[in-house]
Amino acid sequence: MVKGFKKFILRGNVIEMAVGIIIGLAFNKIITSFVNDILAPPISLIIGKVSFSHLYINLSQREFESIAEAEVAGVPIIKYGLFINTLLDFFIVAFVLYLVITYYNKLKERKKEEEIEAAPDTKECPYCYSTINIKAVRCPNCTTKLKS
Repeated sequence: MVKGFKKFILRGNVIEMAVGIIIGLAFNKIITSFVNDILAPPISLIIGKVSFSHLYINLSQREFESIAEAEVAGVPIIKYGLFINTLLDFFIVAFVLYLVITYYNKLKERKKEEEIEAAPDTKECPYCYSTINIKAVRCPNCTTKLKS
């Protein structure tokens, strides 16, 4: 069992997956900071500093002024306002990730197009050293059959 576990852990894709998860967590911190520290302040300024964190449903028969009082009293509450805030944060983060990935894909596509444009369309005949089409299977100058 130990040998099997060791073999599993030392496989390349497990290590790659671990590195991917670690990079993903670090990237998550960057995106979360970007949303909370850069995007959220202007958004809250525009919509009037709306926060749903004070909304809750009290499941007991007693009345409380705030979530903090209900939590101190130890009564069961449903904090649906915090859930709404979390959903909003998720959609903002998802939108930012969409923008980042879209930009990344455009850069990747542009690089691919540059590589295609830079690809040679001619080659040199290894026998007569004349320039011929890259797709040629026979040299038009010396008629030597070329390797594919």
